[in-house]
Amino acid sequence: MGRPVYVAAAVQVAAPPEQVFALITDWPRHQEWMFLTTARQAGPDTIEAYTGVRPFGFLDTMTITHWRPPALVRVEHTGRIVRGRGAIRVLARAGGSRVVWAEELWPPFGLLGRVVWPIARLVSVAFARRSLRKLAVLAERDRD
Repeated sequence: MGRPVYVAAAVQVAAPPEQVFALITDWPRHQEWMFLTTARQAGPDTIEAYTGVRPFGFLDTMTITHWRPPALVRVEHTGRIVRGRGAIRVLARAGGSRVVWAEELWPPFGLLGRVVWPIARLVSVAFARRSLRKLAVLAERDRD
């Protein structure tokens, strides 16, 4: 299977951790901030997220493995395309919060996935940063 790959991004948010964590874990609201993604809670500890524009996209199924509001949610990605672990931490900071989103993933498609990863990583980081900036704007707007 090879080695996992990593993606991480962070953002400062001028809103309290409780509010930021509540927004992050309001799965249907993901479409408001997460790039091209809709999500829903599919069971007590399961989430389904579709990324893309139908019919071009993929379903990312996840199991919540750690839940510690308002500081941490960890998931295990169990889908056909996305497999691995992810975590979003919300840290209290003066004037608000710092959100850190990190993923440890197994590239799909074997050797091809590993060869393409350097480019896919740049795209993934750019999308994660864009999404977190939108999250920050949304949380700050909701705070008012």
